[in-house]
Amino acid sequence: MGTMELNDGNLQTLTEFMRKTLDPDPSVRRPAEKFLESVEGNQNYPILLLTLLEKSQDNVIRVCAAVTFKNYIKRNWRIIEDEPNKISDPDRTTIKANIVNLMLSSPEQIQKQLSDAISIIGREDFPQKWPDLLTEMVTRFQSGDFHIINGVLRTAHSLFKRYRHEFKSNELWLEIKLVLDTFANPLTELFKVSGGLVSDYLILPSLSLPSQDLPELFEDNMETWMSNFHNLLTLDNKLLQTDDEEEAGLLELLKSQICDNAALYAQKYDEEFQPYLPRFVTAIWNLLVSTGQEVKYDLLVSNAIQFLASVCERPHYKHLFEDQNTLTSICEKVIVPNMEFRSADEEAFEDNSEEYIRRDLEGSDIDTRRRAACDLVRGLCKFFEGPVTAIFSGYVNSMLGEYAKNPGVNWKHKDAAIYLVTSLASKAQTAKHGITQANELVNLTEFFVNHILTDLKSQNVNEFPVLKADAIKYVMIFRSQLPKEQLLQAVPLLVAHLQAESTVEHTYAAHALERLFTMRGPNNSTLITPAEMAPFTEQLLNNLFKALALPGSSENEYIMKAIMRSFSLLQEAIVSYIPTLIGQLTHKLLLVSRNPSKPHFNHYLFESLCLSIRITCKANTTTVGSFEEALFPVFTEILQNDVQEFVPYVFQVMSLLLEIHTSSIPNSYMALFPHLLQPVLWERTGNIPPLVRLLQAYLEKGGATIASSAADKIPGLLGVFQKLIASKANDHQGFYLMNSIIEHMPTESIVQYRKQIFILLFQRLQSSKTTKFIKSFMVFINLYGVKYGAIALQEIFDSIQPKMFGMVLEKIVIPEVQKVSGPVEKKICAVGITKILTECPAMIDTEYTKLWTPLLQALIGLFELPEDDSIPDDEHFIDIEDTPGYQTAFSQLAFAGKKEHDPIGDVVSNPKILLAQSLHKLSTACPGRVPSMLSTSLNAEALQYLQGYLQAASVQLV
Repeated sequence: MGTMELNDGNLQTLTEFMRKTLDPDPSVRRPAEKFLESVEGNQNYPILLLTLLEKSQDNVIRVCAAVTFKNYIKRNWRIIEDEPNKISDPDRTTIKANIVNLMLSSPEQIQKQLSDAISIIGREDFPQKWPDLLTEMVTRFQSGDFHIINGVLRTAHSLFKRYRHEFKSNELWLEIKLVLDTFANPLTELFKVSGGLVSDYLILPSLSLPSQDLPELFEDNMETWMSNFHNLLTLDNKLLQTDDEEEAGLLELLKSQICDNAALYAQKYDEEFQPYLPRFVTAIWNLLVSTGQEVKYDLLVSNAIQFLASVCERPHYKHLFEDQNTLTSICEKVIVPNMEFRSADEEAFEDNSEEYIRRDLEGSDIDTRRRAACDLVRGLCKFFEGPVTAIFSGYVNSMLGEYAKNPGVNWKHKDAAIYLVTSLASKAQTAKHGITQANELVNLTEFFVNHILTDLKSQNVNEFPVLKADAIKYVMIFRSQLPKEQLLQAVPLLVAHLQAESTVEHTYAAHALERLFTMRGPNNSTLITPAEMAPFTEQLLNNLFKALALPGSSENEYIMKAIMRSFSLLQEAIVSYIPTLIGQLTHKLLLVSRNPSKPHFNHYLFESLCLSIRITCKANTTTVGSFEEALFPVFTEILQNDVQEFVPYVFQVMSLLLEIHTSSIPNSYMALFPHLLQPVLWERTGNIPPLVRLLQAYLEKGGATIASSAADKIPGLLGVFQKLIASKANDHQGFYLMNSIIEHMPTESIVQYRKQIFILLFQRLQSSKTTKFIKSFMVFINLYGVKYGAIALQEIFDSIQPKMFGMVLEKIVIPEVQKVSGPVEKKICAVGITKILTECPAMIDTEYTKLWTPLLQALIGLFELPEDDSIPDDEHFIDIEDTPGYQTAFSQLAFAGKKEHDPIGDVVSNPKILLAQSLHKLSTACPGRVPSMLSTSLNAEALQYLQGYLQAASVQLV
């Protein structure tokens, strides 16, 4: 780790490069980003960022420095075992000593970023490594400065909100107790003061004080909280309201937060909250029926309805809702008005389609009136399904009647009717299957035929796009409930909607088709078959690719996912179209690689490329060259420009291409080989799995070529192995690589390195013996024994240290072999152990003989006993980190999947038969010895299994 001096020169340098990172031109922005990435490992870098965000005269640079600092903390603060500490200890100490002060004295834009940074640090360091954090925050309540107090509360919220979702443990309870002991009383006092001084306009900012999550922790002060909440809820002060139709004012935000908190009390503190509940139901009901349709009230209305939804689902409150007049009133005054499609929704549909889709399709409409109204319908149906369905059916019929009188004017009535039917019919739902359990009182098929099909069939491109989107969504949601014939009827209509000008409409059509193509039919095949799609295949592919050219959809992830799914469904039916389509996919890849911004779109694009390759090359392997010709220029540009988001994808696609080759490695690949061993590539966690797979492909297709023409690169290959084997997170990848080296490299090319390889493995065993490592180690030594012979395995162990071979068998193989998992891995171990038992003279004639029967017993256990999947209590299993931000994380391409390789498949089909035959051969060479050893120490059950193997192999022991 280097050091950047804390001086004006470095501050000026960072300022210049930060300004360039804001440039829209990638040729200016990317080098600046690369520079910042290259210096962030230096000591003092984060301190320079904090200095900039505090003291820079340029406000844009201050905000940029704050965002950069927060992202730096997000990437680097966590200390990962086996990996270098990315932030020096002095920097960590300085940051924690100054960040709270700095956050509280900064403007709001910067305060939010630093507050997030504090919560990230807190997740790792609080309370053990940052014991004074809460005390420092609580003392700021005395400041009287509400900018500071709000900063404290915002930070507290981001620090504590994880408690809602954490798994219960003693450590968690101790931490929460510490928080309550330090924070509860000061917060309650602050709340009392704030609630009592609402009428004093000098401290109106205090109205934003109630924290979003902490009230759920403070049952001891229930009466204080409830009376203050109720007073604030019924407050109607015109000075606090805003005239802005769009933006919620302070009072709206306050009341909506109280509704949210009241719902939390009803859920978490049922018994304690019961005495106060009727007052809150009345107050919130009055609030709902008196609040207008303006956008600024959306959050308030949504939270208020969610409160009613959470209450009506609880058995001991159902009496509040069971009266028919109450249900009718709720439907008429709350649910129907809040399901209406407003002009604000229409504007979003037309002008902000991406946000509309995100809210409507992806379930992020959690704060919308419609979602809340839908949840209330479901809640009421829990106890009153019959009456609620009857009441709403009347409203649905009335709305559809209004629409029929004048569709051009009353189309919004039909939209509300469809939404009401959807919310009424939906009892259980999953992303994979849509609605899985429906209200049996709603006839979904009849509604589809009478009211949905007409909009799906509409030929008028610009007429009622909202209703068309509703119809498409209906098919998508109820796909598991509708008969197949109706789905097949919908498919060509959905294909036609891909050409709609409305972004929402063609996006929904793509998403609906993609979901339909994933549905399972009989025999686990797809419900809709390639044969049934044959009449529409060309139009489907044309329309999907044309849709990418429509305004606003050039990187539409739903369309690209539908392309991927269509390829997967249609299989060989797409082969004739691929020569044209691969050019379009490659061109799209070139464009997005210059400024990757849509991770899902990019992922599905690479998946589609993989499918193109697999499907085409399955029909004709010689076409692999045409794919390389099309893709390599773009891949070269991606690798040269180090487009980090795409590099792991490129390695996976290259692996797929190389694995398809039937002859030796082409020169174009060999030219790249030395670059793949560069240490900088292996520093990024996300590169490791695809790089290992690519090197395995090189070894499989050209181990001899590498040995002859790139022998000087073998130490580099072993250097990669050494780095991986030292890491608990990546040691299995090191074994994958070494197993390929053993299997495919000529013996003479690695003979000089063998002993060093084993020494490295023993060093790792001594320093850190995890279950994962032991399993991989056993597969490796047995593969070594299969490849080079049991004698070679025994000799290399004993050359490192006398009697080492016996120690490995006794301490590792015999007690741990039961833990090996996976059919190929078990088979390798079985064949390797068989060779040790029957082809290693030292096992018969030396002190190792005492291990012969226990080893055979362990092998029979591997065949017959259940897998031992236990791990030691004290072992911390490390997984590859899900690094924040998709850029550095490894994204596995499903359709680049590697077939499981069996290195001894051609030689051994049944390892039990091999054991029987090998024991027979051994007993023939030394008559009487084998039966003698078996009869004296092998247990009866194992002996019985062994007799079965001998019978199956038609052999006997001599």
